[in-house]
Amino acid sequence: MTGRTGRGCRVAAALLTAVACGPAPARAAAPPPSAERAFGVVTWAASADRMGEGTAGRGYRLIVHLSVGGTGLRVRVTNAFGDRPLTLDSGYAGLRGRGAALRPGSNRRLTFGGARTLTVPAGAVAWSDPVPGTWPAGTDLAVSLHTPDAAGPATGHWMALQTSYTAHGEHTAEDGARNWAGTTGSWWYLDAVSVRPSRAGTGAVAVLGDSLTDGRQSTPDRDRRWPDDLARRLNTSRTHIKGVADEGLSGNKVLADDAGPSALDRLHRDVLSQPGVRTVFLFEGVNDLKAHTGVTAAELIAGYRKIARRVHGAGKCLVVATVGPFKGWPEWDTAAESVRQEVNRFLRTGRDFDAVTDFDRVLRSPDDPERIRPAYDGGDHLHPGDRGMRALADAVDLDDLDCTR
Repeated sequence: MTGRTGRGCRVAAALLTAVACGPAPARAAAPPPSAERAFGVVTWAASADRMGEGTAGRGYRLIVHLSVGGTGLRVRVTNAFGDRPLTLDSGYAGLRGRGAALRPGSNRRLTFGGARTLTVPAGAVAWSDPVPGTWPAGTDLAVSLHTPDAAGPATGHWMALQTSYTAHGEHTAEDGARNWAGTTGSWWYLDAVSVRPSRAGTGAVAVLGDSLTDGRQSTPDRDRRWPDDLARRLNTSRTHIKGVADEGLSGNKVLADDAGPSALDRLHRDVLSQPGVRTVFLFEGVNDLKAHTGVTAAELIAGYRKIARRVHGAGKCLVVATVGPFKGWPEWDTAAESVRQEVNRFLRTGRDFDAVTDFDRVLRSPDDPERIRPAYDGGDHLHPGDRGMRALADAVDLDDLDCTR
């Protein structure tokens, strides 16, 4: 994916609870102080990026997996990278049965400030009203949206690794799959879902990462990204952290806007604005190193420290992971490896973070520590496969996530 430049945006319309952007969509203004309490806990999320052109008259049935269950479900619609207002004239949320079909009777209409239609200004996002019903953890939610006149750049998440469905015309209220014959491997105009958990004090962790967190090389349609495996661990644990927001973005860098806004630029919209997030888990840096950008260890360390200050300034904990090995990837060289080693020494010993998870130690081969362990290699010497994803999730100390500042 190529580099993007953010566009200016307006404040969201009245009656919508919106996080609006400043000069660039990646640098969103802070939400109202009550926003997190009002919206419960994030149960699913995906980092937003600029997609292709929007298509007028298209319906999207978007399949997402819930990490924490509860009531009062809300969805967040995004036009963060649009250059004109986005209108949705119908939206529904229901539990998926099989394929594009829904469990009979589960489909519920979405409203926004009491209205059935929604216009999201360019650069803004908007939360729906609470949807009645109970929404269990570990189930697939189908969010059906129809846009009558979409045009210009669309906002979504390109590499969903999840089959969703498209339709010509307005079929969002239908339980059946007959009119949802098209498929898409991306999530369109949707970047978060929240619920009100039944257990008081329940929180979430938001994972800020690149393609390793986005799940590249994991099996599609099986929810085998390492944050999915982490969510399954949390679901059966005694920790108060239950929700997981996977904010991985393929190609993302800590410092530079390239494949989407940098981690620094998207930190607020993708992570800090998500409701109920108590802890941020940072696993980025390999793209800054492997692209021959000339980034030094000092520059990358300064980027980590900026993220730490902003996360802590928002009253949240920060767990950081070391940068994994990638020898054998075409862009690997000894200079990048030297910077990686220096950065990892800082991460293991620095005092800027609340905890450190040593993903490098988990992934590296005992025979050649600069390479990923063969059993964990997804095939390209950079991204773990399903087994490696599980190993990463298993390495996270759940007590580190259940943190309060």
